[in-house]
Amino acid sequence: MKCEICQQRAATLHLTNYINGKKTEVHLCPQCAKENGNLDSNEEQYTIHDLLTGLFHNYSNSTAKTTETKHNEQTCPRCHMTYQQFSQTGKFGCSQCYQTFSDYLDPIFKRVHGGNTKHIGKIPNRQHVHLRHKRLIQDYRDQLQQLIIEERFEDAAKVRDKIKELEQKSESSHEQGDEI
Repeated sequence: MKCEICQQRAATLHLTNYINGKKTEVHLCPQCAKENGNLDSNEEQYTIHDLLTGLFHNYSNSTAKTTETKHNEQTCPRCHMTYQQFSQTGKFGCSQCYQTFSDYLDPIFKRVHGGNTKHIGKIPNRQHVHLRHKRLIQDYRDQLQQLIIEERFEDAAKVRDKIKELEQKSESSHEQGDEI
């Protein structure tokens, strides 16, 4: 896509404005954006590579060089990609890379997912309560299965009762058309 002002350079900045409920989009190159005041000329330009590189360097500057050298020299046995190559590109060479570099990925995932290593997604506001309720029931069912395996039947009975109670609340709220 070309810049809408100069019609020469590639548009890398896409600005969307909502004014009085009307949406307008402008596609500009960095130079025209600076000239029109859409981009501060004193600001540094960051690329996706800069962002990914910042995420991949999960060790502080005080980390010993031997650890970092070992970290950067680890290689995937299938595609022979090194961790250093991965941290520069932000892309794995094959599916085996996930297992090879798994020790280094958890800190990255924790930063990206706000402290969690598992992405749980977002829930639309109007469905939030209902879906949260369904997840809670599923969590209780998983817990129930584990308690049965561990032969902790008294605790399992308590969890079973919680599940029944939640399912009854769910049924009554659906009949009334209310949210849970």
